[in-house]
Amino acid sequence: MAVEGLVLASASPRRQELLGRIGVLPAGIDPADIDESVRKGERPEPHVARLAAEKAAVVAARHPGRIVLAADTLVAVGLRILPKAEDELTARECLQLMSGRRHRVLTAVTVVDARGVARHRTSISIVRVDRLSAADIHAYIASDEWRGKAGGYAIQGFAGTFVVKLVGSYTNVVGLPLAETVAGLNGVSEVYSVAGDADLIAMVRVHQHEELDDVIAGRLNKVEGIVDTSTQI
Repeated sequence: MAVEGLVLASASPRRQELLGRIGVLPAGIDPADIDESVRKGERPEPHVARLAAEKAAVVAARHPGRIVLAADTLVAVGLRILPKAEDELTARECLQLMSGRRHRVLTAVTVVDARGVARHRTSISIVRVDRLSAADIHAYIASDEWRGKAGGYAIQGFAGTFVVKLVGSYTNVVGLPLAETVAGLNGVSEVYSVAGDADLIAMVRVHQHEELDDVIAGRLNKVEGIVDTSTQI
């Protein structure tokens, strides 16, 4: 279904696909194209929240009276924000840094309603990557699926084989946490047909701050190949 007047402030095919999985079809696509540079001393959580809010504000100003959905995703090792990999050297450095250790994936979601009121939510997942050999990294670089991805990898692709443990939202790591997104949209629109399951929507409305991605992903049978082989993260 289309949420009436919904404009997605992103050109990401992954975000469009995730929305499609829950039956939400944007009426329009309008990327914000803002400066995403990290400010001096800015930490991961404030940074990702600021970018999502700024994207939403820019696009909402272009579409008054419409509902706007914006998101921003980043990968952080400690307090270090990893870049979007646009070249092989950057992708290689990101993979080497994440090899054998854990990192965080943060996605901030901002929904602006037709009155211009913004609602903000942030999802944080912890991902542990197996120790990668030089051959692993070389093969992944050759795949080219890292290009344009935060932290230089895409969990929904070949890099999913590197993940030994995931705590939190899988769809957050892909680029749009569905539980937070549905909860935000429910605040501005009656989204009755998500996944075609009224009981699921009732759960979202009652438990807006709980992680429901496992429920959604399980019913849609979309999460594959993420095997927990570790006892610690």
